Amino acid sequence: MRTLNEIIKVAANQSKRTFTIRKYFNGKVFAKYRTIEMSKEEFDSEEMNTENDWKQFLKSDDYYSV
Repeated sequence: MRTLNEIIKVAANQSKRTFTIRKYFNGKVFAKYRTIEMSKEEFDSEEMNTENDWKQFLKSDDYYSV
């Protein structure tokens, strides 16, 4: 029995104040999302997010598929 390893990696774009979120399953990119542009304060706050925080973020409507 194989288990699925889900990993989320996030890259910040400082100039546009957005994040690119990539979801990997078993080492392969499964999905890619980008956040909408954020305020400076919100962006600075989101930079401290953990993987679980980003999983919760993906339940919102503040991003789109790339």
